[in-house]
Amino acid sequence: MTQTEAKHHLDTRARILDAAEALFVEHGFEATSMRMITGRAGVNLASVNYHFGGKEALIQEVFRRRLTWLNHERLGALEHLEQEAQGAPLKPHQIVDAFFGVSLRMAADTEHGGHTFMRLLGRTYTEPAAFVRQFLADEYAAVVPRFKQALFRALPDVPPEDILWRFHFMLGAMSYAIAGTDALQLVAGYELDEKDPGALARRLMPFLLGGLRAPLTDQRVKPKEKGSRRAA
Repeated sequence: MTQTEAKHHLDTRARILDAAEALFVEHGFEATSMRMITGRAGVNLASVNYHFGGKEALIQEVFRRRLTWLNHERLGALEHLEQEAQGAPLKPHQIVDAFFGVSLRMAADTEHGGHTFMRLLGRTYTEPAAFVRQFLADEYAAVVPRFKQALFRALPDVPPEDILWRFHFMLGAMSYAIAGTDALQLVAGYELDEKDPGALARRLMPFLLGGLRAPLTDQRVKPKEKGSRRAA
């Protein structure tokens, strides 16, 4: 394969992935047909089959090309913080920024596809197809356990079960926020004009941290534990 052919090969592959990603956000996996993808990408069906082999493999590759990078960045941020801490537990806000901050910074990227992908990922958290759910579980297998352990060490007075529930709520809040402001516009009664892509992180991160550090309900707190919570 010549250099020109190789570049054409990569360009075609990228166009297909970009088209599929955008259409999956707009219509969902089931409603997006291969014809819609080929039309948006300007290629024929044979080209899609050549590069990906079918719709299910294409969906997985749409996630893999950005999720692999995202999880690598998350782990890298966590490892850097742990090295600086020299064995001491991290602060909760550091862990939240390493996991969710990286995601929100990616969501603020409107020029290179990060925003579109994070909207798709958020939608998938709430509407996962069976094979996509398993694929995401495999992709997160090396990431989530590391963050769970960091949170358990950072919040020793909070039962692990409560931490897991709070992490679940935080994922949901981020996914819903990234998906769009339609619901907020409905409640507010007017259209929100948000021109700053970084504004979401500035609004959401304090909310996520507040939820993670929220006091336990009285029935879950032992008397000796009151007032012993670690600072953020």
